Amino acid sequence: MIKILWLAQYSKNGKTLYGGKAYEKRLLDYLSNSEDYEVKEGYPHSNRANGGLRWIEELYRLSKLHTHTDVAIRDFYSTAIMGKMSGRSIAIIHHVDSSQKKHPFINKLLEKKIIANFDKIDTIVTVSEYWKKRFEKMGHTDVRVVYNGFNISSFDITNEEVMMFKEKYGLVKKPIIYLGNHQRAKGIVEAYRALKKANAYLVTSGEKDSSLGIPVLHFNLGYKDYLTLLKASSVVVALSKFKEGWNRTVHEAMLCKTPVVGLAQGGMEELLSGGNQLIYSPVHTDWLHQLFTLPELVEMALMRKTELGESGYEYASQFTLERFARDWKKVLKG
Repeated sequence: MIKILWLAQYSKNGKTLYGGKAYEKRLLDYLSNSEDYEVKEGYPHSNRANGGLRWIEELYRLSKLHTHTDVAIRDFYSTAIMGKMSGRSIAIIHHVDSSQKKHPFINKLLEKKIIANFDKIDTIVTVSEYWKKRFEKMGHTDVRVVYNGFNISSFDITNEEVMMFKEKYGLVKKPIIYLGNHQRAKGIVEAYRALKKANAYLVTSGEKDSSLGIPVLHFNLGYKDYLTLLKASSVVVALSKFKEGWNRTVHEAMLCKTPVVGLAQGGMEELLSGGNQLIYSPVHTDWLHQLFTLPELVEMALMRKTELGESGYEYASQFTLERFARDWKKVLKG
């Protein structure tokens, strides 16, 4: 049995997890339920109410943590703060791009520390070929790709469930355009400005950032209702302003057979291209490549909904929980 020290932070308050934290919790659940591993959670948690002070205290405690184990699985922050450990260190790094973080200066320092700490890490696990190549160029010699894994059966949502959802939330008269999680970094402000004249419901979800001030329809949903929203949507628009590791929302939309229009940023380019979805670029490169506007691409997605939905599903459905577990087992075997 392999003893694993878990050094990744996630919320335990029952809230829906997004992005990298959803990935890490999926891995923790797999390891904890496997007879091959003994997992000990070692991430230090502070009881301070203030978010900033709590974060600083937890980082300080991480810097002082020294525990022997067979394998340590580390997230972005523990990789940046901690040095070499006695056992094997595996770092999960989804992406290194703090341009849209709330504290960009501090996160930029942590990014530099991560790169400086590469010699303290035995293996980096990332979620796309884009970031694998980036980390190899930065100087690490053992970088593995383990893609996000999904319970494909969770996406079997009936037409009746979709109709009930639309009626419950008053979304029955027009197409639904889902703009993403209600975060500035996800590009929802730019998406709203480009699409505000569309004869459609513009919808966001997740925890609301009231500072954005855009008059979209917003719903804070549980995971099942969130997937039903994706299934009910006519198009998903993904304009992330940073270089994504992957993009779980886009992947989930494709599993719902909902077409996606997205920016090819970071690992999301692999996802969009693999599923033959529509790629938007706001920059005209030359006269030979006259690109479509965002409203034109959304209209195109509406016209090609079935075709794009099927191609997206065909690609996205290969990323199963079984594949996720199998690939992580290979990583842990070393």
